[in-house]
Amino acid sequence: MLDVVRFWLDRGVDGLRLDAINFCFHDRLLRDNPAKPAAQRVGRGFSPDNPYAFQYHYYNNTQPENLAFLAELRALLDRYPGAVSLGEISSEDSLKTMAEYTTERGLHMAYSFELLTDDFSAAHFRNTLRTLEAAMPHGWPCWSISNHDVRRVISRWGGEQYNSKLASLFTALLCSLRGSACIYQGEELGLSEADVPYEALQDPYGKNFWPTFKGRDGCRTPMPWDDSAGAGFSTGTPWLPIPDAHRARSVAMQEADPDSVLHSFRHFMHWRKSQPCLRWGDIAFLETAEPILAFTRRFEGNTQHMVFNLGAAPANIELPLPENLRLLEGHGLRTGTLAGRCLELPGYSMAALHPFT
Repeated sequence: MLDVVRFWLDRGVDGLRLDAINFCFHDRLLRDNPAKPAAQRVGRGFSPDNPYAFQYHYYNNTQPENLAFLAELRALLDRYPGAVSLGEISSEDSLKTMAEYTTERGLHMAYSFELLTDDFSAAHFRNTLRTLEAAMPHGWPCWSISNHDVRRVISRWGGEQYNSKLASLFTALLCSLRGSACIYQGEELGLSEADVPYEALQDPYGKNFWPTFKGRDGCRTPMPWDDSAGAGFSTGTPWLPIPDAHRARSVAMQEADPDSVLHSFRHFMHWRKSQPCLRWGDIAFLETAEPILAFTRRFEGNTQHMVFNLGAAPANIELPLPENLRLLEGHGLRTGTLAGRCLELPGYSMAALHPFT
């Protein structure tokens, strides 16, 4: 494996995304994973009907030998200035494993399935990040809210009633957390989960466990570039069908709409580049009631407060902060009004705040 890594580094790649990096070794004694009772088949990033949830994954991943291998991998990467490693981690305690694996003798950064859940509560975000920050004060995390293994976030967190403003809010929230962000293809368009019929499935999981578990193909349909039959992805027949709803949200369609999710995505990302606190700062959470998530980012003497209303109803928030605050503009998202420490936010909106002297 190291020879393969060296091959690509010699060709000039900037880094590697390492799939399931904690699965490199299995148990020396070849013990079977114990079965998990149905009532306990809950986890981060997979549903109870997913066969992966049927076991405790004690023996097929996160073995001690993995750390020695990561040290060898890091030593190789360090011989190529600027090369970076990102590892995907799924274990019985993924946050602990992320902290253990992101050291000077391990990965540069890692992401797990902790935010690939159905839980969209402020408490879940706050508790997840606090747990990781306590275990990994010096490492660098990476976060993702969608990937090729779970339902698309606009469907998972937004429900059946499509709301394009939610897609922009989810991206802003993800990219305001400490760490790097993985953006899954189609999230910049606000694509919803596709309903793939059984006869069109490609995922072996879906074929074998239908209809209890319908697989992961609903998030894996082709990227829609235009509203043609092949959506600009192919002139042939793609491996998965393209929903009409995705053609209506294609790149070409959204390029022509200044209020589209795509333009909002670009606008926020451009604004974020000018915010050093969001890019490199530490993070501390404020105590707020549901559905409000609030945290402070600090970097080199600068402070920025981020407040998100994760609910549909307007909210009035008495911020546990000094009164010398002003609203930051330029991010392009729906925001609120501020009077002293009293912040009024519409449903599904955010505010960026900066102290003034």
